[in-house]
Amino acid sequence: MWKRDEAVRAPQPSTPVPAVTPQEPAAPRLEPTRLQEKEQTVNIGKSVIIKGDLSGSEDLTIEGQVEGKIELRQNILTIGPNAKIKAQVFAKAVIVQGEVQGNISATERVDIRDAGSVDGDLAAPRIAIADGAHFRGSIDMQRNGERPAETKATEIRPAEIKPAAVPVAAAR
Repeated sequence: MWKRDEAVRAPQPSTPVPAVTPQEPAAPRLEPTRLQEKEQTVNIGKSVIIKGDLSGSEDLTIEGQVEGKIELRQNILTIGPNAKIKAQVFAKAVIVQGEVQGNISATERVDIRDAGSVDGDLAAPRIAIADGAHFRGSIDMQRNGERPAETKATEIRPAEIKPAAVPVAAAR
């Protein structure tokens, strides 16, 4: 008949498998993938106060205070719920969840969330203001590359201004 032990055994590989020694642990990969690079943002914590110009080439989340100017022209700026910003802001996109006093200029969009507050002018092709958000200022929604229509200012001379007729109450 047939031998039972040979049928149960697994086939042996023809090439030898190198043994892993316990002294050499596998080295971790230090290179971030492209997906991880896009998801990385720099955080400025609640207790950090910056006075002056802030610029960079990474996405940024601010939870602290900034006074001055913020320039992230090719990146996204997120102003967290605890942030207090007194600055002129220039970025690709701005998300406001905290307080901003100053003008915001974005090349893609400005998004003021429901707890956000902006006292200043907005300039971006796309602007979203959530229900419950605070905004005081003007909005300029020019598309990229568009120039504002030139308006011809008319000059008014003082001689051309006529006083308005004011009714005089009759004396009794």
